[in-house]
Amino acid sequence: MMKKKSISASKASLVFFLCQMISALDVPLDLSQPPTITQQSPKDYIVDPRENIVIQCEAKGKPPPSFSWTRNGTHFDIDKDEQVTMKPNSGTLVINIMNGGKAEAYEGVYQCTARNERGAAISNNIVIRPSRSPLWTKEKLEPNQVREGDSLVLHCRPPVGLPPPIIFWMDNAFQRLPQSERVSQGLNGDLYFSNVQPEDTREDYICYARFNHTQTIQQKQPISVKVFSMDSLNDTIAANLSDTDIYGAKPVTERPPILLTPTGTTSNKVELRGNVLLLECIAAGLPTPVIRWIKEGGELPANRTFFENFKKTLKIIDVSEADSGNYKCIARNILGSTHHVISVTVKAAPYWITAPRNLVLSPGEDGTLICRANGNPKPSISWLANGVPIAIAPEDPSRKVDGDTIIFSAVQERSSAVYQCNASNEYGYLLANAFVNVLAEPPRILTPANKLYQVILDSPALIDCAYFGSPKPEIEWFKGVKGSILRGNEYVFHDNGTLEIPAAQKDSTGTYTCVARNELGKIQNEVQLEVKDPTMIIKQPEYKVIQRYGHVSFECIIKHDSTLIPTVIWLKDNDELPDDERFLVGKDNLTIMNVTDKDDGTYTCIVNTTLDSVSASAVLTVVARPNPPFDLELTGQLERSIELSWIPGDENNSPITSFVIEYEDGLHEPGVWHYQTEVPGSQTTVQLKLSPYVNYSFRVIAVNEIGRSQPSEPSEQYLTKSANPDENPSNVQGIGSEPDNLVITWESLKGFQSNGPGLQYKVSWRQKDVDDEWTSVVVANVSKYIVSGTPTFVPYEIKVQALNDLGYAPEPSEVIGHSGEDLPMVAPGNVQVHVINSTLAKVHWDPVPLKSVRGHLQGYKVYYWKVQSLSRRSKRHIEKKILTFRGNKTFGMLPGLEPYSSYKLNVRVVNGKGEGPASPDKVFKTPEGVPSSPSFLKITNPTLDSLTLEWGSPTHPNGVLISYILKFQPINNTHELGPLVEIRIPANESSLILKNLNYSTRYKFYFNAQTSVGSGSQITEEAVTIMDEAMASRQVDIATQGWFIGLMCAVALLILILLIVCFIRRNKGGKYPVKEKEDAHADPEIQPMKEDDGTFGEYRLFSFVSSAPF
Repeated sequence: MMKKKSISASKASLVFFLCQMISALDVPLDLSQPPTITQQSPKDYIVDPRENIVIQCEAKGKPPPSFSWTRNGTHFDIDKDEQVTMKPNSGTLVINIMNGGKAEAYEGVYQCTARNERGAAISNNIVIRPSRSPLWTKEKLEPNQVREGDSLVLHCRPPVGLPPPIIFWMDNAFQRLPQSERVSQGLNGDLYFSNVQPEDTREDYICYARFNHTQTIQQKQPISVKVFSMDSLNDTIAANLSDTDIYGAKPVTERPPILLTPTGTTSNKVELRGNVLLLECIAAGLPTPVIRWIKEGGELPANRTFFENFKKTLKIIDVSEADSGNYKCIARNILGSTHHVISVTVKAAPYWITAPRNLVLSPGEDGTLICRANGNPKPSISWLANGVPIAIAPEDPSRKVDGDTIIFSAVQERSSAVYQCNASNEYGYLLANAFVNVLAEPPRILTPANKLYQVILDSPALIDCAYFGSPKPEIEWFKGVKGSILRGNEYVFHDNGTLEIPAAQKDSTGTYTCVARNELGKIQNEVQLEVKDPTMIIKQPEYKVIQRYGHVSFECIIKHDSTLIPTVIWLKDNDELPDDERFLVGKDNLTIMNVTDKDDGTYTCIVNTTLDSVSASAVLTVVARPNPPFDLELTGQLERSIELSWIPGDENNSPITSFVIEYEDGLHEPGVWHYQTEVPGSQTTVQLKLSPYVNYSFRVIAVNEIGRSQPSEPSEQYLTKSANPDENPSNVQGIGSEPDNLVITWESLKGFQSNGPGLQYKVSWRQKDVDDEWTSVVVANVSKYIVSGTPTFVPYEIKVQALNDLGYAPEPSEVIGHSGEDLPMVAPGNVQVHVINSTLAKVHWDPVPLKSVRGHLQGYKVYYWKVQSLSRRSKRHIEKKILTFRGNKTFGMLPGLEPYSSYKLNVRVVNGKGEGPASPDKVFKTPEGVPSSPSFLKITNPTLDSLTLEWGSPTHPNGVLISYILKFQPINNTHELGPLVEIRIPANESSLILKNLNYSTRYKFYFNAQTSVGSGSQITEEAVTIMDEAMASRQVDIATQGWFIGLMCAVALLILILLIVCFIRRNKGGKYPVKEKEDAHADPEIQPMKEDDGTFGEYRLFSFVSSAPF
């Protein structure tokens, strides 16, 4: 998707220099030289008869040349014709037509001669013809009446003009007539119809001829065409012929192809080399034939072959002799084919192989003029000297003619002349002037001194040294002022003096000296070369896919030589960006806002400097939801199927993946569209199944990856015939709403399922295993019927059949329903309860007889409730709980019971109507469980060695309390726990005083209650005893006593003296007994811990005083 191009200015200039190489050296205009024609009018010069005629002839020479003209081979004396003037210092003629002259009077063949003392040059023969645009001849045009399907040719026959006019067909409104494979214009301007259709009927087929030279348009009289269709033709015939004759008019019939142009089976065509070859085949036929071209025994030339006019025209550009051969056009349709062979011969007007070139010689030198041309047939070569055939020209002993070559030997200054070479055959001629100029001149360098050349790194560097001299100088190149002569493969030395460095590098930068010398002298010139870094696109634009109305940005980040100034331009499809404010060009990017379909294309970033140019391209693809399909067509109409076809809309660059077909039932649900089917995106036709008695319209929706298109326009409507219903209602049920009825329901058929008018339902029922005959009723288009007076809850066989005005649907299937239910009559018996633990019990019961249920057995419900707690005699609100057991289950578990409680329960059977009577209440008791935690624990009245505890009994004793358990332990300053002490307290106590505790100590307490089953959950609290105030005072005061301060000072002094003694003895190297050493290092005696230091003390017996609750 991405393209990159890089063009160096140096490479472009290489072409220019190489062209210089093959041309002779130009003689400076300050030196004597024969004339050279520099400008002249074309050989075939068609002029506008309303404007002045200008015949150009410009030449250079030293001395400046004089000019003369011939007309039709004789001298043209312009002084005798006041309408003709010659421009000053020029040979150009101006013929004044606008002031009374007539262009026709100046038709003819003109030739210009430019002459000075060194020779004469002549121009081509210039044929002057005024353009002509004659009027159309008057003619009576009869209306063209043609039968549908026949072929037709409308002839244009434009007037003969000069040059030939351009032909086109339009209508009265100046609108071009549409052309196609069926209708097209031939090369001769005629309008060809391969087969006519009714829409071709019109009265304004007008052929126009445009004459470009006179800028006029001529119009032919309008041509009328009337196409008769077979239907209208039969109506016309029926008015005048018998019934038998009406059918004599044949219907439109298909026909195999025949060629309208060219006629016959073969033809010949001659074309000249270099021209455009146009071959044409137009065929009639129905269906419209398709044209194909082949070259017999070869291939059509690649890159030069084009097909135009819907492949009816074969175009080959720049033909050569190799394109000669037989070309076959083949016209084909489904009924057959025909062909035509065109034999093409390519001839050639003369063309140069070697044109003669100006020759500059010094006295005594030799040289040659060569004139070689080719053509078909081969051209003849003739020479002229100064415009005169060489055979009758003045003799020159240094000249010898040898066919297409003139040989010069030991020329002298009088040998200077202009020679003309003429190569001609029956298709044209070539005329070339070449002078021989005999000069003796020292070298001169024409390139300006110190000229600066700049090139891009790794590009060719072409350093010019234009020179002149006679004899021809020799050229040498040096690098630097005192450098050595340049030689070797890294340089190329051209004949015109140019030095080429094929791939310039940074070290190529510098001064270059060109030296030119011949036998008459020597000269040199210096030029400068600079090598620049190339321009690069380092971040190129990338391929982008964007949804319509989105934003997109292309990057183009460049790197360039710091001395060069780049310019960046953006192109779209190789043209300027649209003049649209949505296109934002930034320094390094191009942003397109609100992208539309027109923005699709190739975007190119071009970076130009004075020396090089680089570009990079990326494609932008704009995608969108597809356009809706169109031209929906219904074919193959049958009672239960139809074929739908359509033409897809534009896929908007995202392939269509599927088509969704929807239908509307205009009879039953107008305006409501339903899904019909979905087909792959490659399919454009589908066979659709239909239902009777539906007025169908169809529409198609295209789907691609972006989304769904808008729906197509609806198709034409198609009403299917009525028929018996194909199906019966679904979801038939029989359920009674009362004990003495049966409600029969069903889902009604949808509108299109009725298959016809008058939709009704036949409802039938009978009691299962009791009735033999069916009871039936026909009801309108409803969905319910109620049967009254039925026994309670008995099974019925039911069926519902659809019918309409044309008959019944197929026999329906039967379903079983039941009449209405009533409440159950019997309670479950033998209810038993098995207590599993203090919170769970299992209940059993006997099932009730099914007949007593009087309905669908849905299950059993167990009602249970707590009567009282066995540990308390207080009454409480009774809350009943219900457990439902589905189906015919006869046991169940009762979870979530409270321990040590009395419960009652009963069981009831349940059907669709409700609950039956309850069984007698069953009493059961749950055993004891562990109690809940005490309701509270408070610690009050802290003293030095005691704390008072108060508590509340558990909220849920779950049995008979037998005691309380109290556990406690001290906590030291590091939050470590001390020994745990446990005390059992009678159940009837509610407070406790703990004594003999350590003062200023934190204790943690754990408290719970017990039943015979075990201990319940515990409650925790923490409390602290208070500190002894007297001891605290003594501990604080000791630090302020004088004796304590003196004692501490004495101890410090003693330690200092001991350290000094030890230090002195060690320095003296003295030894001391081991016993002393051990005594000196003995550990100090560990003192017993005090009781009030905050650590754990010894175990003690605790007494407590308890009080019974009030």
